[in-house]
Amino acid sequence: MLTVLAEICVRPGRRTAVMQAIEKLTPVVLQEEGCGSYQALVDHQAQVPWKQNSPDSIFMVEHWESLRHLEQHQQAEHMEHHRANIKDDVVDVKIFVLEPAK
Repeated sequence: MLTVLAEICVRPGRRTAVMQAIEKLTPVVLQEEGCGSYQALVDHQAQVPWKQNSPDSIFMVEHWESLRHLEQHQQAEHMEHHRANIKDDVVDVKIFVLEPAK
C-alpha cells in the first residue's frame, strides 16, 4: 500500500472554494479501484513555536494499493475535470508518494 501526501497551495481566500470541489470529488475517488482512503486536511491553527503554518494549503492523505492504481487515478477523466475546475485557484501542488520504511 502506498501513501500519498499532497500539499495543494491555493491563492489566499480561495481555500473554501477548493475544499468544496474536493468534497464533491471525494465520493467518486473512493469508488476507484485500488483506493484505500482519500482525505483532505487543513492547517490546525495553533500558536506554538515548533509548528509550520499553512493557512492557504490543503493536504491530501491518500492510500493506494499500487503505483498503477495511483497513475490510473491521476489520469481519470474526473481528475482532469477537477484540475481544470480549480486551476485558477491553485498556486502549486507538491506530491509525495511514500512507502513503509523497511
